[in-house]
Parts: sequence; structure tokens; C-alpha cells
Amino acid sequence: MPNDDRTRIIYSRTPESAARLANVNRAMAITAARNRLTFNDAGEIRALFSERIGIKIDETFLVTPPFYTARGDELRLGYHVLLNQNCTFCDLGGLDIADDVRIGPNVSILTTGHPLEASERGAATIGKPKVIQKTVWIAAGRTIIAGVTVSEDSLVRAGSVVTRDVPPNTLVGGNPARMIRSIGDRGKDCKRSKLELQTDPPPLPAST
Repeated sequence: MPNDDRTRIIYSRTPESAARLANVNRAMAITAARNRLTFNDAGEIRALFSERIGIKIDETFLVTPPFYTARGDELRLGYHVLLNQNCTFCDLGGLDIADDVRIGPNVSILTTGHPLEASERGAATIGKPKVIQKTVWIAAGRTIIAGVTVSEDSLVRAGSVVTRDVPPNTLVGGNPARMIRSIGDRGKDCKRSKLELQTDPPPLPAST
């Protein structure tokens, strides 16, 4: 689980809030330029990612535009990361994506939130760190909320909403996502699990 001391709270009408807004404006300008490119412009896309993140992106990184983020400066990417089209990332507080992660289309990975109380909702933005560990596969249409760790070798079914940490080597699905079963070795069992991502999860047993 990410260290809680990475959680960030930015209050409205403060110098930090003004700096955040300026950061968002820079991110949106780079995002617009990047989304005018195509998959065949991989080098230019990586260059714009590197500009926004502040670190040179490895040549094994691939993304199919469009891709959206309102920040990007707290995003860290490993080797052999693949992002499919129309993903949205919010990285306030930190978003770490490890090696060999595959992310399907229309996936939202969100680190941000606001206070629950109506009177305070507009007063602050809260960023909780998120970690996607190595060899994770995130299927299409998924939402992962703030403060969650998706552990290595796990698979998350299409359309799931992940609100809690995902253990290693597990298949999860649903809204909210729940563990469906453990994944065995990388042979027959893992191959079958990947195929299952294309179908709806079976009904979960009723609570007792």
C-alpha cells in the first residue's frame, strides 16, 4: 500500500492552488498537442510525455491517442507499458505504473477526490497515491479510485470499479470489484483467465 505521507491536500485560494491551476493549464496544452498525433507518431508522443512528466520515457512505452491527464508531473512509468485509446489519468499524490503493464481502452485511473461534506467539497482537492505493480492487465472500461494498489500479475475484468487493493495473482471483477479467484501459474490457468476478461463475471454468491 502506498505510504500515506504521499497524500496531498491542496486548499482553494492558496498559492499552492494557483500553482496547481497553472500546472493544469500546461498539462492541457501538451495533452491537446499530443492528441493531434497518431499511433504512428510514437516518437513524438513519447517526447511530449517526457516533457510533461519531466523524465525521459523509455522507447518501449506505447500509447494509442487520445490520452487525457490534467497533470502528469507525478506520473511514473516503467518499461513495456501499453496504454490503449481514451484513457484518463489523474496523478495528484503520485501514480506509479510498473513494468509490463497493459491498460485497455476507456480506463480511468484517478488519484483525486474532495471532502465528503457539501460545505467543504469545493474547499480542497485531495490526492492519494496509487500503484499499479508489474505485469498487471487492466481491461477496458475500468475505473480505479484513489489510494488503491493493484498488485503484480493480477487481472481486472472489463467494466470493473476498483475501490480496494487487489492482491497479487488474482482475477477481480464487478462494481465494486471483488476477487473472483486466484490465478495459478502463467500457463493454462493464466491463459484462461485472460480470455475470461472478455466476458461478464459470474454472479457473486449472496452475502450471509
